Amino acid sequence: MGFFRRNRGQFREARAWLDVSIIGIQFPIAMALGFFWGRWLDGVFGTGRWLTLIFSFFGIAAGFINLFRITMEATREEERKQGLEDEKEGSGPDGA
Repeated sequence: MGFFRRNRGQFREARAWLDVSIIGIQFPIAMALGFFWGRWLDGVFGTGRWLTLIFSFFGIAAGFINLFRITMEATREEERKQGLEDEKEGSGPDGA
């Protein structure tokens, strides 16, 4: 159990890097899911291409929302990490 307590910071940092590294695949997957879901619904309801267009925009929006969420989490983690490093050096967040 001590191993996990000592390496909690390393696990947290690894998770942050993993979250950031999957941005490149999550964005196109969100767009593709929206497109294909809308295309399938168009086939079911016979609505031409309206639902494909609408759900494609939903997929793009979901991709951007996820991109911003992951970016903000990574930024907070970096700020937390920097704050811990500053405390170890003996200086506060204002540099005094």
